[in-house]
Amino acid sequence: MKLEERVAELERRLAALESVRAAAGPPEPAEGDFRALEGWREQLAGLGAEAGGVLFTGTVTLPTGERYEWQQAALTGPLLARDGAGDGGEDEDGGGADRTADSLAALGSPVRLRLLREILAGRRTAAELTALDGVGTSGQVYHHLRQLTAAGWLHAAGRGRHEVPGARVVPLLVLLSAATP
Repeated sequence: MKLEERVAELERRLAALESVRAAAGPPEPAEGDFRALEGWREQLAGLGAEAGGVLFTGTVTLPTGERYEWQQAALTGPLLARDGAGDGGEDEDGGGADRTADSLAALGSPVRLRLLREILAGRRTAAELTALDGVGTSGQVYHHLRQLTAAGWLHAAGRGRHEVPGARVVPLLVLLSAATP
């Protein structure tokens, strides 16, 4: 590896660490500062959705400089009804229960979670990912990448590069946040 490449890699890592440090302590909302929740309640009331719903939103700048803003909402009823009971695991949308389980199962590996974090931080090629300590052999890394791609957490970006689809960045961070004790 050339000196310029090594310096560039060190600078990229330093920038990633600094951005993580800057984001480490998100401010708690001030008393009564729940504007998104209050707006969501009004929308739910207008829809006559007595059972309620969930809303998540985020604005993210990755260490690579890529910026994503995302908002997703769902009514409670359909989320709770997706059990796939009695019909081979598929629901009205043609397999939602199975797809949801597969999507969550793909995140059930510490190595796959690390690969996703590394990809978000800028390591995008299988060669870069395989070079990391503790991720296994190249065959194992490719297996993990295939699992994440099949579940929709990754897509091939050409030239051996992998990316988290833009529409999945904030939802992935929401899941990571929700799963962190």
